[in-house]
Amino acid sequence: MHADEVRATGELVRRLVAAQCPQWAGLPVTELPGEVEGTDHVLFRLGDELVARMPKIGWAVGQAESDARWLPLLAPLLPVRIPVPVFVGEPGDGYPWRWSVVPWLPGNTPPRLGSDDAVLARDLASFVHALHAVDPVGGPVAKAGGRGAPLRDIDASVRRGMTLLSEEDGLDRPAVEAAWEKALAAPEWHGAPVWVHGDLQPGNLITEGGRLTAVVDFGTLGVGDPAVDVAAALWTFTGSARREFRQAAGYDDATWRRACGWALASLNGIDYYRHTFPRMAEHGRRMVRAAITELG
Repeated sequence: MHADEVRATGELVRRLVAAQCPQWAGLPVTELPGEVEGTDHVLFRLGDELVARMPKIGWAVGQAESDARWLPLLAPLLPVRIPVPVFVGEPGDGYPWRWSVVPWLPGNTPPRLGSDDAVLARDLASFVHALHAVDPVGGPVAKAGGRGAPLRDIDASVRRGMTLLSEEDGLDRPAVEAAWEKALAAPEWHGAPVWVHGDLQPGNLITEGGRLTAVVDFGTLGVGDPAVDVAAALWTFTGSARREFRQAAGYDDATWRRACGWALASLNGIDYYRHTFPRMAEHGRRMVRAAITELG
């Protein structure tokens, strides 16, 4: 998926577990199937109750420490489960980065290319409300260009992404540029910064019995503009569920326009994942089309 990827194997995980957390040395190690793998970690089940999360790319190497520091503080204040680490491992046996062991959270993920489930939309809005209500004092402020920072910080990268669109993407370049200009023109967030998950996409949501039961992958966790979490309306929902989430989230029109901007910024993944992760490239195309429609 990445030119400079470092990919852990089941045998490596067995050796690291045996050396660093021998209480689990006897548990079977099973790599999760590719269809549930994301962009920055390789995941291995440890027995029935645990998962080893092994970063595979440099931008993800700080997540184990971040999760261990912040998720225990957030977990009691949220309406669904989150993967609080039970162990943080050290580099070793040729593997260069810290890694973590988290609880296995059972369930299913919504459709990867959009869900029209109004109940799930309301459940996710409730999670967003709870997360945004947590006292942000002392939390990690979103860095320039990161999720939760002002849209203007990613203007240059989005415009570069536009130049990499091809005919096969079927996107109207002038319409993309016009939508981006409308998002950039929205007033910036002048309220108090809030905790943001930053990546409320279908693969990071766990459901059981039609209800949201867990949210995972806090790699973009920070404190900043809530618009990036409102972008879940486009990232995750279609049809009436998109409208339901937007209404339940309750933010103003300016925040909605910035949220659409974050969705449109998904175009940066279209060329990057065009051949290595086609599903992510198609997700980017859909987000661009949705943002054009919403901002039109």
